[in-house]
Amino acid sequence: MAAGRLLGLRPAPGRLHRCVGGLPATVRPTFPTGRAKFCRYSIRSIPPLGGVGRRVPRAAQAAMGGDLYALDFDGVICDSCGESSLSAVKAAKVRWPWLFQQVDAAMEEWIVEQMYTLRPVVETGYENLLLVRLLVEIQIPSVRKSSVADGLSIQEILENWLKLKPTVMDEWQEDRESLVDLFGRVRDDWIENDLSGWIGANRFYPGTADALKLSSSEVYIVTTKQSRFAEALLKELAGIDFPSERIYGLGTGPKVKVLQQLQKMPQHQGRTLHFVEDRFATLNNVIKEPALDNWNLYLVTWGYNTQKEREEAAAVARIQLIDLPDFSKQLK
Repeated sequence: MAAGRLLGLRPAPGRLHRCVGGLPATVRPTFPTGRAKFCRYSIRSIPPLGGVGRRVPRAAQAAMGGDLYALDFDGVICDSCGESSLSAVKAAKVRWPWLFQQVDAAMEEWIVEQMYTLRPVVETGYENLLLVRLLVEIQIPSVRKSSVADGLSIQEILENWLKLKPTVMDEWQEDRESLVDLFGRVRDDWIENDLSGWIGANRFYPGTADALKLSSSEVYIVTTKQSRFAEALLKELAGIDFPSERIYGLGTGPKVKVLQQLQKMPQHQGRTLHFVEDRFATLNNVIKEPALDNWNLYLVTWGYNTQKEREEAAAVARIQLIDLPDFSKQLK
């Protein structure tokens, strides 16, 4: 199928908010010869978290109250859209090799391009695999196994993913845990065999690494990413030895439960609580829990969300929209 025809399926401009701060078009991964070319970013050396003089000792923080920040990782600290899309294509080829027999380099390039647009619907990494397969089925009727792919547009996926996901999972007879395990193994293999390539497919949003390094607040990472990958990126890409016990990743429970755990810890009593996210749906889940009423909630304007979601969030009294400069200033 011609690349021109594929690219012609892109949604109408101006209707979607793509990955703000995403990988620049000139360095996004492409597949000109069937093999991925990974965009690379320079790796700066940053002192370990807590290793700078500006940081307030924990004992002093406890005495004065202080602030506690629970930060999402992907879409708040790190732009992982390039890496997750490439990893999803790799994993999809392992899971459904027959599906890719008719997928050429031009179609792979188109798939990765659409994944940038679709990234706001992804809550947990394994969903990237489902999106990759759905995109293939949209393009190649002969491999179609789902009832929803025929005539499905990118915009419709964005608007209806919560309904589409269980449908395709059932029709493809897939289970969540197997896909989570596969996605993790593919990433582990990439890291083991090409660490610089894996690191280079990610980037930290401007200023977030410095804000973490200089923060005088108690900071936790609360993410649906597997903890080992967040920890590796903090160390290898930002030079931050972030304490592993302060990373709550995939498998530690829903974010609302993690926030409840954090606020109940004796050392956190009296602190002002802040939760920073890029998913409007996640913040809504927090609002539904009366036990979490003491959390200040923030939706970032640079992460994986749409203009429509930001407008809806702005109308919710509990949620504050925050831009990147203000986030970095507040965290410090």
